Amino acid sequence: MGRGLSALNIIPLLVFPLILYNFVVLTGIASPGNVSSWMASPIFTVGMFSGDAWGVSFADVFMGLSLLLLFVEIVKSTRTDAMSIINHGLSMLLAVVCIIQFITMQGFSNSVFFMLALMTILDVIAGFTVTIVAAKRDFGAGGGIAGTN
Repeated sequence: MGRGLSALNIIPLLVFPLILYNFVVLTGIASPGNVSSWMASPIFTVGMFSGDAWGVSFADVFMGLSLLLLFVEIVKSTRTDAMSIINHGLSMLLAVVCIIQFITMQGFSNSVFFMLALMTILDVIAGFTVTIVAAKRDFGAGGGIAGTN
């Protein structure tokens, strides 16, 4: 397996939306005081068959891509190798960083960032749960999540 691909297996993919969000807030693209309104303004509009216009905002695109990355992270958690354990540890660190930023930094206390923080927490919980179930299956341990079947 190539070195670049190994790095993507270790690095939690939700770090990319976190980097993008930090870039937007900390570089002044959206000042901390108006992040929520900047994210809510439409980037483009899609005309629907019903005649309605759907205004797609940065927040919509950001959340959609973040959800796709969360899905890939959950699929990645089915592995039971050493890289998976490192990935889970880094995911936990990422969740802690998100929680700290949400609570302490101006421009991060909004629903979009809260949902990103929630996704990182879900990644940690789902990652450990899926890995434990996959490892039990690999090692032939008892069935079910608690091993009682």
